[in-house]
Amino acid sequence: MRLSHILAGAVAALSVAALSLATPAIAQETVAITGGRILTGTSVIEGGTVVIRDGKIVSVGSGSAPSGARVIDATGKTVAPGFVAVDSGLAGTEVGAVSGTNELRNSANTLSAAFDISYGLDPWSFTLPVARLGGITRAVVVPQHPGSSGGHVHEDETAGAGDGGYQTPGLFAGQAAIINLGQGTDILVKPRVAMVAPFGEAGAGIAGGARGAQFVLFKETLSEVRLYARNKSAYERAGLRDLSLSRADLEALIPVADGSMPLIVSVHRASDIQQVLRLAREEGIKLILDGAEEGWLVAGDIASAGVPVLLNPISNLPSDFEMRAARMENAAALNAAGVVIAIKGNEGSTHRAREARYNAGNAVSHGLPYGAAIAALTVNPARIFGMAGQFGQITPGAAADVVVWSGDPLEPLSQPSAIFVDGVEQPLTSRPLMLRDRYRQQTPMPPAYRN
Repeated sequence: MRLSHILAGAVAALSVAALSLATPAIAQETVAITGGRILTGTSVIEGGTVVIRDGKIVSVGSGSAPSGARVIDATGKTVAPGFVAVDSGLAGTEVGAVSGTNELRNSANTLSAAFDISYGLDPWSFTLPVARLGGITRAVVVPQHPGSSGGHVHEDETAGAGDGGYQTPGLFAGQAAIINLGQGTDILVKPRVAMVAPFGEAGAGIAGGARGAQFVLFKETLSEVRLYARNKSAYERAGLRDLSLSRADLEALIPVADGSMPLIVSVHRASDIQQVLRLAREEGIKLILDGAEEGWLVAGDIASAGVPVLLNPISNLPSDFEMRAARMENAAALNAAGVVIAIKGNEGSTHRAREARYNAGNAVSHGLPYGAAIAALTVNPARIFGMAGQFGQITPGAAADVVVWSGDPLEPLSQPSAIFVDGVEQPLTSRPLMLRDRYRQQTPMPPAYRN
């Protein structure tokens, strides 16, 4: 038998199995998780009980299981809220090298801010079960700017239309969405939760090469948005001067301009952080900083502005001039200053989203209090994106996103023994595990694997 046939059969079998992973599960009856060490997200309860019913957390405390409940004994284990992946590409991309699987980038010159990532999400993505096994039950899926690569813009990507026909992309990447990682096709929790824009070196490249140019263009853009918002009737009858953005982009930016939609700003250098904070004050916009590797240098400024930060606490190398002062104590310093932080996974938080808990553990080893690290994976992301109390916390009324861990969830060797999303227990499997089992247990191995 040819190797290609063997592989085709393997792919077919795994595809069928993977599709079954996305089949909606049946909600269980009342479930009581008893005897475990409960990390609620804001406190710790030893030997407590969590009761789940109708997709919600009914109670948490030291009481016993209610009569008739299905009991999960978590004695000796840790019970924690499901983690929330931030700055994530989950369900938005499958294989980075295959552009047709990437729904995170839109390169249309006529549509930037209005790009709504929620329409391209794939509930059958192989990335979801993998992340779920890392304790992730919700994610904030964030669009990528078409001119960015690893947070930077290449010179050839900012050429004008006369240079090979490439047009400079707009200042905005589009709008983020919140998803859940449960089985089934209905993974969208809330679309359009934030606008995304790169600043610093990446933003400067988009604007023509200088940071100052981007800030001027940004302020002019908001001015046009406000002009449009005040004069929609004039715009409809062509009685308003020409505006630089499409109507769709103008509409999408109104909530940013009026401060009701947060703007996720990718920024790294301390001086750039200070400038975007100044911009927010001048324009009355609501910011979320993404990256902020040099944030510890201006932690007081960030805290005074009440701006939260999405960060990777293990970013500690000066890979370029924007991150000369990156250090692994960044998370601890920002938290100590009173900044609300959320901890990210690695490499775009898609295939390695599950590593967010490892990053949190590393942050603890570099000074971040343990409770703050758990909050940075759970309650803080929900709070940052306007969903406080709805998920990311084991508290009555919140979504029953609960994970039972064999040990400390920040320890790499700890593994989940039960995962609930919206009160529905999830399978503890994924495509990588199915591949492992297929070739580890098969006897004899296919001919192509015996030589």
